[in-house]
Amino acid sequence: MGGSGRREPVGLLVCFAWLLLVGFVMTPPLMALAQGSETDGQLEEVRRLTRDAERLSAAGRFSEAVPLVQRALVIQERTLGAQHPEVAKGISNLALLYAAQGKYPEAEPLYRRALAIHEKTLGFEHPDVGTTLNNLAILYSTQGRYAEAEPLYRRALAIRAKILGPEHPAVAASLNNLAVLYRAQGRDVEVEPLYRRALAIRERAFGSQHPSVAATLNNLANLYGAEGRYAEAEPLLRRAVAIQEKTLGPGHPDVARSISNLALLYAAQGKYPEAEPLYRRALAIQEKSLGAEHPDVATTLENLALLYSAQGKDAEAEPLYRRALAILEKILGPEHPTVAVLLERLAAQLRKTDRKAGAAEMEARATLIRAKHPPTHTPE
Repeated sequence: MGGSGRREPVGLLVCFAWLLLVGFVMTPPLMALAQGSETDGQLEEVRRLTRDAERLSAAGRFSEAVPLVQRALVIQERTLGAQHPEVAKGISNLALLYAAQGKYPEAEPLYRRALAIHEKTLGFEHPDVGTTLNNLAILYSTQGRYAEAEPLYRRALAIRAKILGPEHPAVAASLNNLAVLYRAQGRDVEVEPLYRRALAIRERAFGSQHPSVAATLNNLANLYGAEGRYAEAEPLLRRAVAIQEKTLGPGHPDVARSISNLALLYAAQGKYPEAEPLYRRALAIQEKSLGAEHPDVATTLENLALLYSAQGKDAEAEPLYRRALAILEKILGPEHPTVAVLLERLAAQLRKTDRKAGAAEMEARATLIRAKHPPTHTPE
């Protein structure tokens, strides 16, 4: 969503950009510990719980995975000690699940604790440090805290390129994430080369049908769509949808994001009949897999409201705006910059139906929020 100073063409809605997390990390089967069979049994239970949680997470069932990771973490802390690197991995797994549900205040202190343990026990240039920096930066980016995210992304990229090599998939993830950050800041001229380099690394590493390839295809397509290069964007999105449906299943949240982005592309071209059923399918997937109050649900509600508003379907648009606003206020807080964007859109909707007082109230709130959060970058 754009901030003050961003140029937003009519019909350009809110796209889903893929920030590439490093997912679940497992306790290795053989620990260098001088302990007996009881400890071995406890660590095997940790591995079992983590495997089960990873399967649930891969299916988008994040809330069901949380208690499994919490149980695993209790065992790890009791068996290995609170400052062990494997405990830090368990903490990161729990943070990842909270972040996936939009529970950012719960996730941040966990990532920070994991980072402190890794730096203390492994050193400042270990790949696990790069992983935690990357995931914490994603958390900040998701909340619009770009100034805090960029140095973490850059540090993670430097660690990964030095330790793992410039062609490692983790380097591609850092390049992708830095590109997403630049797009959010309006630094589009710097974005395409990063996406293309990330895509080339991932295709060489994983082949052409991997979900991470689909993620970068999505991001590159979104860039093309924002630049009006629709003919180049559509085949990339269709390829991404096909990869994700094949590898993740048709009910996965990532499929919903790709479908929503394809709908966005159609809406930007005024192809409303093609866009609406895609948005509705995406919304149904997200509500089932993520829950009714997830940020992705809010984004799709907002996009569908914009679609209805563009067609003069004001009675259908307003309740979607209001529901999206309620979700974002709950998840991000009532003074987040993203809330200001939605307040302004709801105000415009109210003015269309001649409710000037309600519109003025929304606009005043948005103005106060923007005064507290000036833009960090204005495009040339």
